[in-house]
Amino acid sequence: MNTVILKFGGSSVADNIKLNVVAEKVISLKKEAKNVVVVVSAQGKTTNQFIKEAQELSAIPEEREMDMLLSTGEQITASKLSILLNRKGYPAISLTGWQAGIRTNAVHTSAKIEQICIDRIEQELQKGKIIVVAGFQGINEKQDITTLGRGGSDTTAVALQVALKADKCYIFSDVDGIYSADPNMITMAKRLDEISFDEMQEIADSRGKSITR
Repeated sequence: MNTVILKFGGSSVADNIKLNVVAEKVISLKKEAKNVVVVVSAQGKTTNQFIKEAQELSAIPEEREMDMLLSTGEQITASKLSILLNRKGYPAISLTGWQAGIRTNAVHTSAKIEQICIDRIEQELQKGKIIVVAGFQGINEKQDITTLGRGGSDTTAVALQVALKADKCYIFSDVDGIYSADPNMITMAKRLDEISFDEMQEIADSRGKSITR
């Protein structure tokens, strides 16, 4: 394989022990693929905690400021995983959504990706580095940080696969397959035996929980 995208959800990176497990998984796939790009979510329930804290300050926080706040969760995860990978002898660099070239429309808290400029990612890949991208976020034409809505890290991963023409995109989470909807919220959700790329992208865009072990 030439290029692979790996996405790890919040429960998979919830603490330092789990981050070590993720790092070993990334390393194992780096041995098989020339280029590895990792997309991460915020650790555990970080996003929920940030929302709770913001609402303690204001019943209706400004959406722009919420995007500024919520985007930090993924950035923390990305930097921590990069630190680990470097310590283990695998050069890595963390990138925010805007550093990764993810451009969105102007809608805060539920933005749509309009374009990805992959120049920075390609430059770092040429140096042999593992790229760790903070999922769930981008930047709009005003240079303001935007977020893609809940489940937006899945959207980031799928969009990067398209932009980089990656061979494969693996989306990791603590469930046993890909479902038609979030099984924690919709009891009638069905596990899918097969799914096309277009269907996978539709699920990601609709903030679904997509999973591959």
